This record gives sequence, C-alpha cells and structure tokens, in this order.
Amino acid sequence: MPESPASPANPSSQPGSPIDATTPSPVPALLRGSVLLLVFLLLQLVLLWSFLGSPASTRFLPEPGRRNTAWPNGAVDAGACEAGLVYVYDLPVEFNHDLVDDCEMLWPWYSFCPYLTNGGFGEAAATLPVFFNATRNVSLASWYNTDQFQLEVIVHRRLLSHRCRTTDPSLAAAFYVPFYVGLDVGSHLWGENSTAADRDRAGTRLLRWLANQTAFRRSGGWDHFITLGRITWDFRRYGLDGWGTNFVALPAMANVTRLAIEADTLDPMDVGVPYPTGFHPRAAADVRAWQRHVLSRRRSRLFGFAGAPRSGFRDDFRGVLLEECEDAGDDLCRAVDCRGTRCTDNGAAVLELFLDSRFCLQPRGDSFTRRSLFDCMVAGAVPVLFWRRSAYDQYRWYLPPGPRDENGEWSVFIDRQALRVGNVSVRDVLEGISERRARRMQERVVEMIPRLVYASAPDGLGAGMEDALDVALAGVLERIRRRRGSIPREEHPAGPFVARRVGVKSTAEPPASDGDGRNESAPITRTAAGKTQGPPASSYIKTVLSEASASRNRTLQKS
Repeated sequence: MPESPASPANPSSQPGSPIDATTPSPVPALLRGSVLLLVFLLLQLVLLWSFLGSPASTRFLPEPGRRNTAWPNGAVDAGACEAGLVYVYDLPVEFNHDLVDDCEMLWPWYSFCPYLTNGGFGEAAATLPVFFNATRNVSLASWYNTDQFQLEVIVHRRLLSHRCRTTDPSLAAAFYVPFYVGLDVGSHLWGENSTAADRDRAGTRLLRWLANQTAFRRSGGWDHFITLGRITWDFRRYGLDGWGTNFVALPAMANVTRLAIEADTLDPMDVGVPYPTGFHPRAAADVRAWQRHVLSRRRSRLFGFAGAPRSGFRDDFRGVLLEECEDAGDDLCRAVDCRGTRCTDNGAAVLELFLDSRFCLQPRGDSFTRRSLFDCMVAGAVPVLFWRRSAYDQYRWYLPPGPRDENGEWSVFIDRQALRVGNVSVRDVLEGISERRARRMQERVVEMIPRLVYASAPDGLGAGMEDALDVALAGVLERIRRRRGSIPREEHPAGPFVARRVGVKSTAEPPASDGDGRNESAPITRTAAGKTQGPPASSYIKTVLSEASASRNRTLQKS
C-alpha cells in the first residue's frame, strides 16, 4: 500500500488572533483532506480486491474469446520457425480457464491457487524467506515455488506468446490442444463420491469438440499434441472402476503426441518431458550464472537422499536407502525426511540438500521417476539410479543413454537387488569413483541444465540456448514432418465422434507405488477401429498399438 498522504498543514495564524479574524477556519480544509484520503484508500482497497478476487486464470491467460489474438507479443519470427508454425486452439473455457478459476477446489487438502500464479510457476522465491539460504541471492529472481504437476499451464502460457505461434490454422504445421487434463482428473481422484464417469466427462467432451475441428478431421490427430501434467497411469484406467481416467485410451487420442512428465515407454505416442522444477530462468545469462554457482560450490556430503519411508509398502526400497545413508554417517550422507509436507510446501529444503551433495539417490516414486531427479540435476548433483526406467528409457529427447554398468557419463546405476541383499553398498560404490571422474560427471550434468528447465521469458532463453519446451517443440515438429509423408490426406469427411469405452481385457492394476517394481509396466490393449458404412471418426486414425494377445497379460521382464 502506498503511504498515506500527509495531512494538510494547519493554516498559519498568529497567536492571540481574534476569533472573527479573516483567516479561514482550518475545519473545512481538514474535512476535505480527510474525505480525499478516505476516497483514495477505498479506491486502493477496491483495486486490491479486484486483483485478489478475480479468477486466477486472467493473471496469465487472455480473456475467453480473445485467445486467437497474437497475445502478448504476436510477432512471428519466420527465420526461427523453419520447422513450422504452431496453432494453439482456443478451447471452450471449461477445459482450461474454468479449471484455474476453481483453483480452491482442485485439491482436497490445500488451495492450489498459489501454485497457479505467475503462469503456473507459483509464488516467486524472492517473496519466500525459506529460499534465501538455498540460493544466496544467486539467480534468486529465477526461482519459484513450483508444483510438480503444472506442466499443462506452463506450456500453454508459453505457447500463447511463442515466436512460432500462428493464429491462422492454414499455416500451422502443428496444433496444440491446451486441455488441462491433469488438473481436471486430479480434482476427482480423491473425492469421496467421485466416479469413473466424473473422471472421464471432461476428456470425452474435449474429444467430441476436437473431432469437429477441420484440422483434426483432416489428419486424424497425427499433427496434434497435448501435455499431460500428471504421470501416464493417471490417464490409463484399468477396468471400469480403476484409478484415473481413460482419456489416453480413447480412440480419438491414438495419433495425438502426448508430452507427459512420465510416459509409458510401450506407447510410442507418449514422450517424456522433464518435471517442472522451481528454476525458471529468464535468459541464457541467468542459466550461466547458476551453472557457475553450482560448479563452484564446495559440497560437504558425498551423497544425499530426500524422501520418506513408506511403511504401507512391502519391501519398501526407500527404507533401504535411508539405512544406507545412516550407515554412511553424517559426514558422508544427509537425508531430508519428507514425511508430512516439508518437501511439498516448498522446494527449499530439497534444493539445499542437493546443493550440498555430490551425488543424490533417486529411487522410484509413486511411479518410475520423481521430480526429485530433476531437482537433483538442476542443483548440479549427479543422480544415482536404481531403475533404468527412471531416466534412461523415459527422457530420450533430453538425457543421454544410460550405462549398462555403473560407469555412466552423467549418472551412476546401482543394481537394487544387489544393494538390498547387501552385496554392495552405496558408500562403497560412490567412494570408488575417482575425484576426476566425479567432476566430469558433474560437469556433464550441469551442461544439461538448460534443457531440463522451463524458461520464464516468452521468447525462451535466447542466445541459441534451448530450454525444455524448445526441445519438446522441435521434437514434435520433427515427428510430424516424418509422419506427414506416410499418412495420406483424407479423401472423405469424417463422421461424428462417438465416445465409447475401449475394450480392456486385462484387469491388472497399474504399477505399485513403491517397492521393487516387479510390475514395471502393465499391458495396454485397444480395440481396432471397425469399418462401418458411414466412416466414423476413428476409421481414418492410424492404428498405433495393435490389440494385445492374451499371452501379453503377464508381468513384463524388468528393464
């Protein structure tokens, strides 16, 4: 609030002046000043209320009905867009705007509204004292308290002002569908009375809308892409009343490229992209400053681990790692116990841990990867992996191939079974890595930081430096270019979209939330599109995954 204006000075009068002197009375002046002050304060309160009370979506999205304007910069850089232009659909507000407007209702335990500010980055770290020690003012302006499930919002906001965005669909090589499906399904996962129909409703409506769009009808979706802000299993329901939604399994999604924070490696349309971390630099110079900082730090611990034991899971592997850390002693290892909300309320505690550790232990989380893997690498620590699917098979557009032994260029791999039975120890493996080799690995990790973060500037990092979205968009456009020649143009209009449940023969559950990961992937089955007299919308969609045989209903070999 601005400071209150000073009260008007009392009119000058000499001591002993008579009451009926011609000097004006100070009362009217004071009254006028008080009224003006009151009006000013009321105006400030109204403006503040308007900001706080307005829908969160209007803070980073244009108003509904105006999203096909080139907002906010609108300038298409033809020289930088040789791979093609991107068209961002102006969806009905129920698929994005309304979800953000209802941010208080998205999560049953706390308000999601703070995490949706600043274009999905969350609250700026500069306003949160807990981050001061972690960053020590180095690139503090580039740090935010970002929720791990905000990919959909972050990518949408960035593409709206991207230099390669076009508002003319006839010029577009790729079409982005800004449906916040992760926010939608997340709001139904823990509701007491939530049903499968509730979790499927928005996705079914979205695909019905999409099937009426000319570009989608023409291609069957092969030049379209979407972001999935939660793990892939939340969008692949098993059985009628299983977890999550059936959105990805619907026929109309068969050809749509899906950028997901965790992908199903058996589905070629899923592409793993980095989890959003709290680091959102504005320019290449910010990244270089942070890289110099993390490389120059003196790290007092050999390794660190952030996580919590899960007593509800048999053979909990996180408990094994906590014991490894305890056995190594405080001089070599430090752990941050993430029970409660210490690691979810803000990322400062985890960031401090990884900045102080040369290596960081990265078991699987609720799925094969954790956001912690990317927090670790952004902090300049070398990840130690125990599941190949945690990184090597997930993020091929971003990370180099993994080693077949512990001799990796950017990570260390330890056989979890050998560790569990005591044949090896984390301490022995890491102490066996020479100082020179450990430094090379760290430098390789720090070199990859730009590709693992989402820039806060509309034009990206600049100076030829690619961020995570640049890598994703280049990959999508290259994928579309390769497929353009292999799929013939549709010669007849598609029929109306009919939502239907995909036949699922397997009743297997998705992978367990923790443990050894013996069921590292569950089989996926789809019904082939049948031919009818009037071709339905799915008849021209290229089959990506054929119907699985009965023999596939088994536990897949661990990768």
